[in-house]
Amino acid sequence: MAFFGTNGVRGIANEYITPQLVIDVARSVGTYMRSKGTVAIGMDTRASGEMLKSAAIAGALSAGLTVIDLGIVPTPSIQYYVKDHADAGIVITASHNPREYNGIKLIADDGSEFSRDGEGEVERIYYSGEFVAASWERTGDLQTDLNANKRYINGIIDSVDSEAIRENRFKVVADAGCGAGSVTLPFLLQKLGCEVITINSQVDGTFPWRNPEPTPDVLEELIELVKLTGAVMGVAQDGDADRAVFIDERGNFIPEDVLLAMMTKYIIGRKKGPVVTPVSSSSRMMDITREAGVELVWTAVGSINVARKMMEIDAVFGGEGNGGLIFPEHQYCRDGGMACAKFLEIIASGYKLSELAESVPVYYNSKTKVRCTDLVATMERVKMGLVGAANEVDTTDGVKIWHDDGWVLIRPSGTEPIIRVFAESRTEERAESLMQEGVRLIGACMV
Repeated sequence: MAFFGTNGVRGIANEYITPQLVIDVARSVGTYMRSKGTVAIGMDTRASGEMLKSAAIAGALSAGLTVIDLGIVPTPSIQYYVKDHADAGIVITASHNPREYNGIKLIADDGSEFSRDGEGEVERIYYSGEFVAASWERTGDLQTDLNANKRYINGIIDSVDSEAIRENRFKVVADAGCGAGSVTLPFLLQKLGCEVITINSQVDGTFPWRNPEPTPDVLEELIELVKLTGAVMGVAQDGDADRAVFIDERGNFIPEDVLLAMMTKYIIGRKKGPVVTPVSSSSRMMDITREAGVELVWTAVGSINVARKMMEIDAVFGGEGNGGLIFPEHQYCRDGGMACAKFLEIIASGYKLSELAESVPVYYNSKTKVRCTDLVATMERVKMGLVGAANEVDTTDGVKIWHDDGWVLIRPSGTEPIIRVFAESRTEERAESLMQEGVRLIGACMV
């Protein structure tokens, strides 16, 4: 399996993600950059963040790079910074993974995530151990800039109809999960004129109340507060604040694939153009774009793939069905803060979130995972077994088998010895049936 997974390198801090590993990744980045240029380095709030950020700084300096330490920043904040002020970025984060994890994500000079080719070259250098070592008088220059988050917040405000939002003085409940959003989300909402009620918005790398993944089962207090206070919505972010989930004004958790469809419908209703999403996304996306008469482009799973395809075809919107929404008018990356501001713009235009959620098509999902010792050989046999099949088969990422009434996606994990099976249909029973069909197919092809 690749060193870089779907979104960076992750593992348990000080066990797999050690200071030495981070130093060597940073040295690999410096070697990749030929010891020239500036790298911005930031982190989320995890307890191991300072240790690993220090290691990244040391590795980059040893390769002769100029380093700008940004401190605690959401991933989209450092991406926004790199776009105008650096040649690359390193984020110390494990995103939504549990509190004991940490990781590294690489940012390209345009603020997007490193391309797969770029990651591959850094990975090759890492495993070769052939790092550039700057001479003693050229071991880099360390600077500090603590204004990245201010620039990021102002960038979001400039990208939405902020005056319309301010006029309404909305009441919003925000749960930053004690992650990086703690230093941006409440202040963004405040600058948008909202009455802000916060929970879990203190910086605490032990994540005392909930793990960084904002799943419905850990958002009971957020849901209850929305109901009790009459807020127009609730918002919760993951550990590095590149994703966000939302609670409507009735206190209902809005599933992430529904969120993606809602935002798509709103945006293409105002600006026609292509939309990009991974093959794992709901058929809601197909229905909504077809109704609007715009092109829908499927990609492999991963925000890197979505963002780069959006740049390639000048898409008006894109995103994943996990709360990761990408707004090209702001930047080509998942952005939980921008998503929050955009949903407030939607509410200011006269919609309630519950009404918009009810306006998108209804589908049901079923998913599971199957342990597998040889992912490559098993997936190859799955593909071979479908040659000449009557159903349409998409091999953009894994194998997606289309049926008249749904689909099943069989996709190998990039980080674990498992194959994931996702299925979707108009009924719960058929979604479950399609999922089981995928499991049986894997079983028959298992190596």
